[in-house]
Amino acid sequence: MKRLHAQRLSLSLGGEQILQSLSFELQCGEMLGLIGPNGAGKTTLLRLLAGLLKPDSGTIMLDDLSYSRRSHLLRARKIAYLAQSGTAHWPMCVERIVALGRLPHLSDWQKPGERDREIIQRIMAQTDLSGFEQRQFNTLSGGERARVLLARALAAEPEILLADEPVAALDLTHQLEMMALLKQFCKRGGAVVVVLHDLQLAAHYCHRLQLLVQGRELANGRPAEVLSEPHIEQAFGIRVREGFGPICTAFALPWESLQGE
Repeated sequence: MKRLHAQRLSLSLGGEQILQSLSFELQCGEMLGLIGPNGAGKTTLLRLLAGLLKPDSGTIMLDDLSYSRRSHLLRARKIAYLAQSGTAHWPMCVERIVALGRLPHLSDWQKPGERDREIIQRIMAQTDLSGFEQRQFNTLSGGERARVLLARALAAEPEILLADEPVAALDLTHQLEMMALLKQFCKRGGAVVVVLHDLQLAAHYCHRLQLLVQGRELANGRPAEVLSEPHIEQAFGIRVREGFGPICTAFALPWESLQGE
């Protein structure tokens, strides 16, 4: 079942064409990885899907209803957005930050109730934050902060999670932990769109990849199909050295630049 899909999205910003007639779809239980070089339009597409930008043309559908027929509140309950390099700008304790994720379910000035607190504790346990309730956010490590921000997004009990480079600046251990948490969300019935630059993580964790180049789709499909040598060469200007096998099965990718050839 399609949860989120879009047709022929185009958008220009500051006189520059960012997306050009791009289509998109996301299935229940799926983790879709958006990959491509810098400036390909990955973050812009994510912001369109989050409702933070409006396309110049094209339509975005959530459960077969266009965004124009969905209220902002309903979208906030169904879709959570984990921004690139997100942070908290006040010295708050972890539990209060996670509780902010419940705001779409509360009326103005309403305090979290017993059910909200149960959800917050459950999400904190799922993201390995039990015992962190009173810790100050600014005292946490980078990996711990990333888990807190993910917990805040998940506390809304969304059906779809949009994550923009959630493993950026994390060490290898915390990258794997973050991707495992996103995979668990899918196994519980959610759907994830994640922007990634690490092609090995994309190949290992994502069910499907969409490769963007200059605001257009170059390839879309299973990792083994998308991460082919011709696609990598065309998108990134690099090639896998001969004799190292398929790109998505290699542990270390022995790349060489095509610049100057």
